[in-house]
Amino acid sequence: MPRCQIFTADEIASLRKGGKILHGALELTTSLAKPGVTTAELDRRAEEYIRDLGAEPGFKGYRGFPATLCTSINEETVHGIPGGRVLREGDLLSIDCGVLLDDLYTDACITLSIGPIPPKTQELVDITAEALARAIERVRPGVRVGDISSMIQKTVEAKGFSAVRALTGHGLGRDLHQFPDIPNVGEAGTGPHLPAGTIIAIEPIISSGSDAIRESDDGWTIYVQDRALTAHFEHTVLVTPEGYEILT
Repeated sequence: MPRCQIFTADEIASLRKGGKILHGALELTTSLAKPGVTTAELDRRAEEYIRDLGAEPGFKGYRGFPATLCTSINEETVHGIPGGRVLREGDLLSIDCGVLLDDLYTDACITLSIGPIPPKTQELVDITAEALARAIERVRPGVRVGDISSMIQKTVEAKGFSAVRALTGHGLGRDLHQFPDIPNVGEAGTGPHLPAGTIIAIEPIISSGSDAIRESDDGWTIYVQDRALTAHFEHTVLVTPEGYEILT
């Protein structure tokens, strides 16, 4: 039976440090993401920032992924590869990043608009961020995964959006993806219990249309099949004896 990894005080200190570096990398790339900038430039700056602070990019080389960031635009949900694509006004950009410090992973994502966007698109971004916040508020020792998942599903479906069922959050620590999966749909009161001292990545991945997905020809980028817009927010969260702590 799989079990959640429980971390020592020293390991938690490393995770906090790694999470702080990751938070800074996302703040930096968010500030740089403007019309005319390429996703490759965002990736280069993020890698420099992470390495300058003594950590390593968590994604680069992981299962062969070639970059520090996943930069997913508009209908792309996850795993977009940075390159020569130029950001344009009106784009929705999800920046997903991981940090590896002392052999421990943290993982986080933010979605932002490049310039003004229509109100319905802004609502997609806002409700995805709200779903993450409400899911995190459920975290405490003994909470079941279904309690977290059902909160995400309930929050986004109430506004007419779709959680992408095939993509999930996850445990992390010595591995970037480990037990347990944290789905974005589920039933309260079901699934594994989360003990104090473990960490999870909660990551609502939400579509304004269908949740059916396809993989692009590059072997990495996943997009919504009906080309609807998507948003993605993520934090690494520590389950504490009192409740939770956001590490990123």
